[in-house]
Amino acid sequence: MLCTMADDKDIEMAAKTNVEDVGVHEAVGDDHIRPGEKQSLKNVGALEKYINFVSAINFGFILQCSWEAAAVTFQFSLANGGPAAMFYGSLFAGIGTTTVAISLAEMASIDPTVGAQYRWSAKFAPRWNEFWGLMQGWVTVFAWICSCTSNPAILSNIVVGLAIFNYPDYVPERWHTTLIMWAFVVFPFIGNFWFRRLLNTLEMIGAICHVVFFIVSIITLVVLAQRSTASYVFSTLTHDVSGWSNAAVAWGIGLLTVTYPLTGFDGVLHMSDEVKKAKTHVPRSMVASVLMNSIMQFAYILCLLFTIGDVDKVASTPTLLPIIEVYYEATGSKHAANLFVVMLAIIIFIAFFNVFASVSRLVWAFSRDKGLPFSSVFGAVHPTLKMPLNALGLVGTCILLLAIINIGSSTALNALISLPALALYISYFFPILFFFMKRISSKPPAYGPFRLGKAGIPINLFAMCYVIFIVIWMPFPTFLPVTGTNMNYAGPLVLAVILFAMCDWVISGRKRFQVPVARQRPDF
Repeated sequence: MLCTMADDKDIEMAAKTNVEDVGVHEAVGDDHIRPGEKQSLKNVGALEKYINFVSAINFGFILQCSWEAAAVTFQFSLANGGPAAMFYGSLFAGIGTTTVAISLAEMASIDPTVGAQYRWSAKFAPRWNEFWGLMQGWVTVFAWICSCTSNPAILSNIVVGLAIFNYPDYVPERWHTTLIMWAFVVFPFIGNFWFRRLLNTLEMIGAICHVVFFIVSIITLVVLAQRSTASYVFSTLTHDVSGWSNAAVAWGIGLLTVTYPLTGFDGVLHMSDEVKKAKTHVPRSMVASVLMNSIMQFAYILCLLFTIGDVDKVASTPTLLPIIEVYYEATGSKHAANLFVVMLAIIIFIAFFNVFASVSRLVWAFSRDKGLPFSSVFGAVHPTLKMPLNALGLVGTCILLLAIINIGSSTALNALISLPALALYISYFFPILFFFMKRISSKPPAYGPFRLGKAGIPINLFAMCYVIFIVIWMPFPTFLPVTGTNMNYAGPLVLAVILFAMCDWVISGRKRFQVPVARQRPDF
């Protein structure tokens, strides 16, 4: 066994002995609260626990929507690495991401908190705790806002692709995609006002569709599509289409298709304050989500490669969305192809609600810990809706601004996919590093119910090596020669955020932000 889990009844009984606070500080008495914070604690309020174990699993299961995301982004791998990057890469990504999720799950069982990565970096860093906490907070918040942007980016590309497919005379403009993205943002923004009421129904519908659409897609492709040879699936390495002559570089860049869909498993972490029995339910849901989505992605990629049809037609489709051509060749019907692609869009759209809810809680938590400027505004909880309304508005505004990238770049989708993948993997690395250093020190941490035991060291080491390897390839441009319009802006934007965070630290962050104290809230 990789880990040991304490009995839920024991955890519940232990949790009931804790004193409930307002979701900010440990219940150790008013004397330990920093001066002037007593009133602000009342203002920020606390979120209510209403998410049960099934909803927690479904939340992450749908949020990742791995096979759907791989289906609508595999064009990146067709040009870089080809089938070899997709098949072997999906296997590699599944194993690597699972070790990352297990590593973070162990920390989640110690301190299941909305702030997650930045709180753990601040807690486990050997020194300069405030600095690492603030840096990690900025990177994690930026990563999740970008992740939230990737959903409407994919949806808008699906809409444009279907428009071209059904109306060949339609000539898309870049600003069309931006406007469609803005339209999609409206729905989850408004829907999150009633997220508590929608949650169980939305998660159940999403989970059912996620599985049923997967089975229907696999069966349809296997029964109707033209077969590829085994040598094409397992031995073809494409490295001359995108301009990259080095096969190893092309394979590394092609990993984007299979690594991006498996990020975001920490989404349920940022809902921890609303999850019942968080110390056991959150770690389990994280690991379960990654395992199930990794298996589904691998199976779909394998099926897709064997049923891809005419590769040249798929790769050169005028829709710029090869999956449309794959379904059209398999079924021979435009109506059927439209239906299958709309099925993908439905799941990605439902996942958008989950991502929006998760990132708004993260922004709220970071503001609550005075990580963001105007923390009293963005750290507030609406007294009637019981949700961080101001943080939700900030996230929506940031998405609208990031959508403008479409206007200036012909490879904007690549940037909006690379950004969250790059930033999220960076946000995973430092907590694992600091926790690993703590694990092998003379004073190891007090573990929670989800404990890796002797397997912890090799799992942490593999997870860190995997993250480093993936992060190397994320900033690379997908096509050569590089121009202003096909540039991958993921690397420069992440670097700009890091530099901005450092400036914030120097100017006011070191005075404003303090290491969050470990909280104790009832875990039932």
